Amino acid sequence: MSAHLASPRRSGWIPWVFVGGLLLVVAVNGGLIYFAVSTFTGVTVGKSYDKGRAYNHVLEEAARQDALGWQPVVRLAGEWLQVAVTGPDGRPVAGRLEGVMRRPIEGTEIEIALEPVAPGRWRAPVELRPGQWEARLRLTAPDGRHRDIRERVLAP
Repeated sequence: MSAHLASPRRSGWIPWVFVGGLLLVVAVNGGLIYFAVSTFTGVTVGKSYDKGRAYNHVLEEAARQDALGWQPVVRLAGEWLQVAVTGPDGRPVAGRLEGVMRRPIEGTEIEIALEPVAPGRWRAPVELRPGQWEARLRLTAPDGRHRDIRERVLAP
């Protein structure tokens, strides 16, 4: 009697499933690495250690400016940037206003020429690409006191 030996069934597709799964993981990781590296803007803060050590001065300056009680309102109306500043008594604050419009993501800056419209009110023509912008302004009163104004606006 001869014993009939059964030949093992060939399952040659199982290693290919394993290889395909690894290739999928490598492809996804490669895509994530590409997007992580290609979208970094490179914007960093120079001398970050020194700025961190001097942070108490930043807090003191912010408290001094808040103590002035000046309330700025910055808005974008069409192609005009409009700024109004009132004091703690509700009266307009007169002075010189200057600054830039900055795109936070790109770091590009556009200098703006603010012209007084009325006491405590200024406006400047601006041509902004759609998206978020930050108005970085400095109001200097005739007596030398000043307040830094940073407001984000959304250009349609």
